[in-house]
Amino acid sequence: MVGGRVTALSVHDVRFPTSLAGHGSDAMHTDPDYSAAYVIIETDAKDGLKGYGITFTLGKGTEVDWSRERRCAFGYSSCFECLMGLVGQAGRKGVRRDGERNIARKEPGKGRDSKDPLWKLLVDMDPKQLISCIDFRYITDALTEEEAYEILQKGSIGKKEREEQMLEYGYPAYTTSCAWLGYSDQQLKKLCNEALKEGWTRFKVKVGADLEDDIRRCRVIRDIIGPEKILMVDANQRWDVPEAIEWMLKLAEFKPLWIEEPTSPDDVLGHATISKALAPLGIGVATGEQCQNRVIFKQLLQAEALQFLQIDSCRLGSVNENLSVLLMAKKFQIPVCPHAGGVGLCELVQHLIIFDYISISGSLENRICEYVDHLHEHFKYPVVIKKASYMPPKDAGYSTEMKEESVKKHQFPGGEVWQKLLAAQQN
Repeated sequence: MVGGRVTALSVHDVRFPTSLAGHGSDAMHTDPDYSAAYVIIETDAKDGLKGYGITFTLGKGTEVDWSRERRCAFGYSSCFECLMGLVGQAGRKGVRRDGERNIARKEPGKGRDSKDPLWKLLVDMDPKQLISCIDFRYITDALTEEEAYEILQKGSIGKKEREEQMLEYGYPAYTTSCAWLGYSDQQLKKLCNEALKEGWTRFKVKVGADLEDDIRRCRVIRDIIGPEKILMVDANQRWDVPEAIEWMLKLAEFKPLWIEEPTSPDDVLGHATISKALAPLGIGVATGEQCQNRVIFKQLLQAEALQFLQIDSCRLGSVNENLSVLLMAKKFQIPVCPHAGGVGLCELVQHLIIFDYISISGSLENRICEYVDHLHEHFKYPVVIKKASYMPPKDAGYSTEMKEESVKKHQFPGGEVWQKLLAAQQN
């Protein structure tokens, strides 16, 4: 590992006015501006090593993340070799429990001190080394260190072949970009037809605000994509438990693979009730993008409350925490289908899901990763999608580095974009 100490830190409040075109709109968030507290950490390493981290928000509360990132990251002013261990300790010291659900952190520069992308760094790690990065406290009733080691040992069988498969074909994805709730039917039709021509076979539509509107929009999409393509629906926590069941009984005719976030993300038993009620219809429950720690995921798995587990690379504070959830999902035989989109979430989570397939799950059955076609142009190493699949990143690190001109242009409130928008509002 490269030697060196952290010498400087900067945090930027970066916001993109996605609400102007209805991008990202759903039943609970009608006008989101995709945003991020973006951290840059500099070191005195001879090669000029820097670390980059992102906390994604919807434009409200970014300043809270900004201030907390500054406060917490300054606590890591130590030797670079210690950073991995410090982040692992942060969970025990309560950093992830301090504040709102929306607060989450990345290990600055994880993988940047290697020539490999993060997924490859993880794939090549020894099982004992991987396990040493995980905090098993509070989850040993669901997964012990011994069980995790056994899973990783079994995952080593055929690992080389799976890695070659990923490099050639990539990891299967689905698109959410066609059917945001704020899109008109005309725009929805146009985008679905374009996606089909590009080779997309899996589509997700936002629902939950109005039943008749949902029925109409689902029918439009199903008519366009046909009966064989996969359709998912996402309510973004809009319903009470009985309401979710009743609503989905009405949408069952469109044969959705899953209903995503049907109720409060904190309601483990509510999700279990919904799962049991919808099972005879062949509709699964997907959730997890709002789950901020391994303990909630443990309970969801133990309660049989979900059929598709959706990690979020920013919501869970650190790669380390995600590792524990990936391993629990394997033990409970629940497919991981990550949440992505936002600002940099696709760039981040591609590393985790590719590693999961190669080293842990060993299966692509019922496994797909979300893709949203927004804001990738602002990243130095954006995702590469071919034939509706994520192609493994080849550049070193976690793909978090944003372009300097994008940060400068979209920094809130002084960036060029926001100066113009605020001036227009005042006029």
